[in-house]
Amino acid sequence: MPSNIYTAGLRNVGSYQVAGHPFVTGSTIKAADQVKVSFPYVTKKVTVIASGSLSATNHLRIHFFSTGAADQTVLTSTAYIVLDSHEDSMEFDVKCKEMYLSAPNAAVGFQVYASLTNIQTGSMYALTGTGISINP
Repeated sequence: MPSNIYTAGLRNVGSYQVAGHPFVTGSTIKAADQVKVSFPYVTKKVTVIASGSLSATNHLRIHFFSTGAADQTVLTSTAYIVLDSHEDSMEFDVKCKEMYLSAPNAAVGFQVYASLTNIQTGSMYALTGTGISINP
C-alpha cells in the first residue's frame, strides 16, 4: 500500500479546489509565427487576452497542439479559438502543461494568466486527438 495516497495529482480533486498559484506572461507574436507557453505546473484555469490591432483577418489563434508538428491538422481542421479584437479574451477551465498561440497574418500581442496547481508537469499526459490536433 502506498505510504501517502493523498498527494497532489491529476485525479486528485483537492488539487483543483484550492486557489491556484498565479502565473502571468505576455509578448508579441510575429506574423506567420507561433509561441509555445509552457507552464511551471499543471494549470487549473487559463485566460488569454489579445492586444494590438486585431480584426477578422489579423487575429490571435489559441490552440493546444503545435501548428508545426508533422502529424497535425490544427490549422486545416480549425482546432483553435480565434480572438479578433483588442482586449478580446477567452478563459479555459483546463488542465494542461502548455498551450500555443499563433498569428497568421500580422504581429499580435497577448497576455496569459494561469491559475496553477501543485501538480508537476511531468505528471501531465500529452494533449492530442479529436478537438485538439484534429477535428472529426
